[in-house]
Amino acid sequence: MLVEFRLPDIGEGVAEGEVVRWFVKEGDSIREDQPLVSVLTDKANVEIPSPKSGRIAKIHAAVGEKVKVGGLLVSFEVEGGTAPTAPVAVAPTAPSPATSTAPGAPAAPARGPPAAAGGTAPLASPYLRRLAAERGIDLSTVRGSGPGGRITEADLGGSPTPASAPAPIPGPVSTVVAAPAAPASAPPASPSVPDAEVAERVPIRGLRRVIAEHMAEATHRAAHFTYVEEVDASELVRFRDRMAKHVEKQGLRLSYLPFIVKGVVAGLKAHPRLNSLVDDARSELVVRSSYHIGIATSVPDGLVVPVVHDADKKSLAAIAREIADLAERGRAGKLSRAELTGSSFTITSLGALGGVLATPILNYPEVGILGVHRIVRRPVYRGDGTLGPADLMNLSISLDHRVIDGHEGAQFLATVKGYLEDPHQLFAELA
Repeated sequence: MLVEFRLPDIGEGVAEGEVVRWFVKEGDSIREDQPLVSVLTDKANVEIPSPKSGRIAKIHAAVGEKVKVGGLLVSFEVEGGTAPTAPVAVAPTAPSPATSTAPGAPAAPARGPPAAAGGTAPLASPYLRRLAAERGIDLSTVRGSGPGGRITEADLGGSPTPASAPAPIPGPVSTVVAAPAAPASAPPASPSVPDAEVAERVPIRGLRRVIAEHMAEATHRAAHFTYVEEVDASELVRFRDRMAKHVEKQGLRLSYLPFIVKGVVAGLKAHPRLNSLVDDARSELVVRSSYHIGIATSVPDGLVVPVVHDADKKSLAAIAREIADLAERGRAGKLSRAELTGSSFTITSLGALGGVLATPILNYPEVGILGVHRIVRRPVYRGDGTLGPADLMNLSISLDHRVIDGHEGAQFLATVKGYLEDPHQLFAELA
C-alpha cells in the first residue's frame, strides 16, 4: 500500500522546517528507523527517521524547500498494514519554556500506562531511546506528552513550569536565528548582470538563509553602537601559560576564551542590565538571573552559537572542556536545540585571526555582544615612565542603544578589562 509521510512536530513552537538533505532517493528501499531526511529548524539540524520499512515512491519536498508541520514530505510503498496514526518522533529538540527543566533539578519521569499499547514500540527518537537507556528508564512505562503520545526529553526528567509562574522569555538560538524582518511592500528587483558575466549563482538557503534573516532582523530592531577598549593582557598571558601546563595534563587545550567567559560573567554580575533580553512585544527589558554565555562558532555553512549554560557555576577547566566539545559537535552539525538556545550574552572571537577591531551584530534580542581580537606584543610606556613590551588586546562591544547607554556599556567593559588585566581576581571568591 502507499503511505504518505508528513513533517511531524519537530519541537514545541516550530511551525516549519527546511529540507537540507535527503538520505534516500526515489526507488530506494528503506528500513524502519533508518535516517530519512534532515530538516533545519532554528538552526538545529533535525534528522528524521523512517516510520516504516518500504520503498520510496515519491519525494514531495526538494532540498531547500520549506515545509510546514503536517506538510507532505514523501510517499513510500509498504507491504500490508496501515499508515502510522501518529507523527514519528525525531532527533533531539529543546523543551519548550512550559516544560523546561531547571539545571541540576530534574523531576522524575512521568509514569503511567505504556506509551503505546498492543506491542507497538513507544514513539521516541533514537536520541531519546539512548538517553533513556543511559538513565535506566523503560520507555514502555513512560507516558509521552507530545502529539500522538510522542515521548519528549522533558518526559524523561523534566519538571513543568508552574502555571502561576510568568512565562519565561525564550533566548535566541544563536547569532543567526530569529524571525525574518517584515517584508517590504514589493519584492526587491534582481540585480542586472549580463549572463556572460555570471560566474556562478549560489542559492542562499539552509543555514545561510537563516543567518541572512536574523542579521536583517537584528539590525532592523536594535539600535547598534560599538565601544572599544584596549586591554593590557600581559598578566593574562603569563597566568594562562602557567595554568595551561596543569590543564593540558587532562588532555585539554586551554585557550584565552574561558578566561574571557569568566571575565564577562564578573562584568554581568556588576552590571546586570547587560545580562538581558529585550521583549519588544511588551516594551520590557527582561533581566536574567542566570548567566548563559553564547560562543559564536564558525561552521562549514556559516555560524552557530552554542551556549555554555550557568557559566558562573563552572570551573575554568570545565568551561574550556565544554567550549571544545560544543565547537567540535557544532562543526559536525550534531548540536541539539537545547545547546543552541537560552543565551543571555554572546562572545564572538576569531582567535589568532581576530583582527584589530570589529562591530559585532547583536544576537537579538540580547542587548550586548563582545568581540575579542588578537593579542599582539607591542612596546608601551609604563606608569613609571619606562618603555617596555606588553601583550595588548582590543575588546569591542556592540550594545542596543535603545536600552543601554554608552556610559553603562563603558563601565561594563571597564570591569571586564580589570578582571582580564588582573586575572587572579577571577579566583578570589575561592580564597
